[in-house]
Amino acid sequence: MKNLLLYIALCLASISGINAQTGKPVIDRAIADGQFTLAQRIIRDSITSGRLSPQTAWEWQLQSDILDRIRLDFNRDKAYVRRTLGKYYAVETQNFASLLHKWEQSGALENRIIDGEKRYFRNAVWNLFRIDQEARTRKEAVDGKAADKLGEYLSGYLPIAYKYIAGSDRPIAQPRQMRLRYTLTVEANAVPAGEMLRAWLPYPRSGHNRQAAVQLLGASEAHYVVAPPAYPHSTIYMEKPAVKDSVTRFQYEVTYTAYDEWHNLEGGTVKPYDTSSDLYRYFTAERKSHILFTPELKQLSAQIVGAETDPVRKARLIFDWIGENIPWTSALEYSTIPNIPAYCIRNGRGDCGIKALLFITLCRYNGIPAKWQSGWMLYPGNLNLHDWAEVYFEGPGWVPVDPDLNRQQTFVPEADLFFFGGADAWHFIVNDDFSGPFFPAKVYPRSETVDFQRGEVEWRGGNLYFDTWDYEMEVDF
Repeated sequence: MKNLLLYIALCLASISGINAQTGKPVIDRAIADGQFTLAQRIIRDSITSGRLSPQTAWEWQLQSDILDRIRLDFNRDKAYVRRTLGKYYAVETQNFASLLHKWEQSGALENRIIDGEKRYFRNAVWNLFRIDQEARTRKEAVDGKAADKLGEYLSGYLPIAYKYIAGSDRPIAQPRQMRLRYTLTVEANAVPAGEMLRAWLPYPRSGHNRQAAVQLLGASEAHYVVAPPAYPHSTIYMEKPAVKDSVTRFQYEVTYTAYDEWHNLEGGTVKPYDTSSDLYRYFTAERKSHILFTPELKQLSAQIVGAETDPVRKARLIFDWIGENIPWTSALEYSTIPNIPAYCIRNGRGDCGIKALLFITLCRYNGIPAKWQSGWMLYPGNLNLHDWAEVYFEGPGWVPVDPDLNRQQTFVPEADLFFFGGADAWHFIVNDDFSGPFFPAKVYPRSETVDFQRGEVEWRGGNLYFDTWDYEMEVDF
């Protein structure tokens, strides 16, 4: 019946002439029913008809691109799931069938119907072991308990970082010279030979307490553009024509000085907010589509914060709750999630950026100015993309808070809470906000519409998504 109604609606829209009013409800219904191919056909026909405004055509094309991205994210079938879980379960038994049904229904094994077929998130099985206690216990019984190498490193590093800063008259200490080489490689024949490829690579942000003295040592292209500091995404832009049957490589090398930073927020240095200031109003406001004070968020806030009025204690309650209740899991591409904090609340899990946006939104709703910050974590042996937050308190100013790394076990109480008001020198800063403009401007919708850590590439024919190029970060300590 759903498909019949959908096709009737499509016919009516076709007869009347597809436009933004008649076509959008049909597209939304097709997507909700998992009819991705049909939705993309309507979008394609609508754009080629010439009846859409340029802005609507741009938005609908992005929607079509997002459906392709969802397909890439949900690229596992039931055979893969059974084969992978077969190491830990007798998959031919009725008990396993019951477990599988339970996991699918609860969302612990993330899946969706696409064009009539059940598809699973590419990392759904491995996320299951992080979300479901019984599954985790079963895996550990077979594989043994995995070592927490990052936790072990931080348990030794953070007490020393805290000691140096606590003994200083400044909130930063231990300058560390960093040398990075970043490479972005577009696969051969991704675009026709001779076409110009435009690339934006993540670049160290300058002018920050924790990151200074940025010096470019060299770039693969003679001509490049580094984004002005006022732009929220720190980029180095280069372009190069594609050569037939050859990869196209963009690269730069840079040095900078990094510091550990920590603020004693419990020391009585925080003053009342000037609620009339532009800073306060801007950074406590909602922002579509990932900082919204939905009924679900308000309900969660009441549960976490209750009647607390002190801004530091409110932020700490939010920080602690995320650490205790939101396990880290591999995430869907952010461009495919309409409201990231709502996704986190609904599913009870998330990666570093999902936790950061939930933290930021809860802080803002509670009258605490908060914003996004992101880049990479450069821990020895543990390089990875990473997102966190900054919170503003009158007196200390902007201070880093990392809801994902959260509380550590160092046996030094202040060092345990280092990431509430602190970030170490291994937090490499690229972005001071999310979903901002690029310099030079990007013509086509971004591959990553929220964050910017891997890079972006386009040509005159459109955006190049992550499956057409690769990236690599090399660090010398």
